[in-house]
Amino acid sequence: MISLPAILTIKIINGRNGEFRVGSLHTEIGDFAVKDPVLDQYDEGCYEGVFGISRVFSSSYTTTSRIVIETRAVLESIALANVNQLSAEDSEPIEQDPIDEDKPRQENHLTEPAQTPESSLPEGQDVELDQGDEADADPDAKLFGLLWPLQDSVKLDPTVDRGQFRRQRDRLKELGYQFKPVGQVWLQG
Repeated sequence: MISLPAILTIKIINGRNGEFRVGSLHTEIGDFAVKDPVLDQYDEGCYEGVFGISRVFSSSYTTTSRIVIETRAVLESIALANVNQLSAEDSEPIEQDPIDEDKPRQENHLTEPAQTPESSLPEGQDVELDQGDEADADPDAKLFGLLWPLQDSVKLDPTVDRGQFRRQRDRLKELGYQFKPVGQVWLQG
């Protein structure tokens, strides 16, 4: 991993899967596209700080009648020093939603469904499953998993499925939490 002072410009794009965020990381060694799930909790703006980059690679996608080839950086850490709002003139062309890139990988890695206790029993035998599981009774418990019950301060895990990450972000907003970019934490407001 390499740590560099940089400015991360985050933009919100409205795509077919709803809103998503993309970033442009401007460093002394070059500019990089950033499409990490962690960006989905930030507002539009310019974030100045020190960024830990764990990987740089080229990526491409097609949109309408063009092919886009970009150099991407994967962020390992973010230590912010300053936050600025974007102006209306800072807009860029349409971007591909990163969730669309995740779908082909997920579809290629589908395997046989895991056996449930019922499917491994000989015919005619039944098993009683615990119907009182809290995650089944409370949709928030299911959505947040190990983070449930929520505390006054919540740090989301960007390694979960990108769609789930976005649902967690939206639910936190509904519950009155506010995202604090410095520290990457949601606080009960």
